[in-house]
Amino acid sequence: MDEDRTAGGEDAPRDPGPPSGGRDRHETPLERADRNFGELLQELRVTQTGVQILFAFLLTLAFTPRFPSLDAVQRATYIATLLLAVLAAALFTAPAALHRALFRRGAKPQIVEMSSRLATAGLSVLMLALAGSVLLVVDVTAGRVAGIAAGAGTFAVCVGLWGVLPRLVRRSLTRAQEGTDSPSP
Repeated sequence: MDEDRTAGGEDAPRDPGPPSGGRDRHETPLERADRNFGELLQELRVTQTGVQILFAFLLTLAFTPRFPSLDAVQRATYIATLLLAVLAAALFTAPAALHRALFRRGAKPQIVEMSSRLATAGLSVLMLALAGSVLLVVDVTAGRVAGIAAGAGTFAVCVGLWGVLPRLVRRSLTRAQEGTDSPSP
């Protein structure tokens, strides 16, 4: 991860960064970028595995004996979900390609920023792919209404866990930090 260090990087001024409850890291901007990129790669390893499993599952569906009996809506759902899984896989692997293309160019902070955006977009697309997969499977096995309900429920759970929950935690952290920053009476 040190490939973007420039000569004299060890003497770069330390950046305390955002308040962290008295646990400032005192790292240089480049050290912070290296750490953030490592953390992002760990997150991508987890999500990429899930996307690969989903994509493999979807690919095999077209070759099952029951596939020809799907109706037009089920086929459209299948194709849309398959394409969403491909897009999610592309978004989750793009940070590696970006890093490779910009390796040793001193662009680690930009790589981290763009990779974070790609990962966020990948999670949004993955959310749709998961909901579509559940919709399709439940539609085929239990009927259209049940499929729509299960797909909507899957989407709602993902929105709640991946979108709403992090915002609530961020808000509570902000309030706690604001409470410690206010002067005492």
